[in-house]
Amino acid sequence: MTGNSDKTVMMLIGAALSIWLIYRIYIWLQSSPRSFMKETIPINKEILPHPALSILESAGYEVIGGKLRVPLSFNADGTALYSRLYIDYIASADDGTLYLVMLERPRKQLEWTGSGIRDTLLPYLLLYPECGGVLYVNALTAKVSLIKLGKDDGESD
Repeated sequence: MTGNSDKTVMMLIGAALSIWLIYRIYIWLQSSPRSFMKETIPINKEILPHPALSILESAGYEVIGGKLRVPLSFNADGTALYSRLYIDYIASADDGTLYLVMLERPRKQLEWTGSGIRDTLLPYLLLYPECGGVLYVNALTAKVSLIKLGKDDGESD
């Protein structure tokens, strides 16, 4: 009788170790990076003064991060190509939602069409999908525009 109980205990211990090992591998795979990009928006604590800061505050946003430089690299036919994206500020709403802030520049104005917004802002919205959108700030007119990414249902042409 003792031989059977020893085998049963060893089988239970083996099953428990197997379950624990599978669980740890699952946790390890979940925590490994899925892409080369960060999954959360990095916060640069150095916030440079700009008139847009007071415009954002009066619109109900709190600026919590300064300029971000996002380095990118591409491999095109075996050639390494490099570029970067810039985000002017990171702002937070009262509900805790984070927004990427882009300042309008005279030399690089946003074209207010679907394709213009897509071409200019889509990389930012895809880079950090957890953000609530992009706050596009025109400091000259003191206007803050909230741009969110949505999916067309295919009914509009």
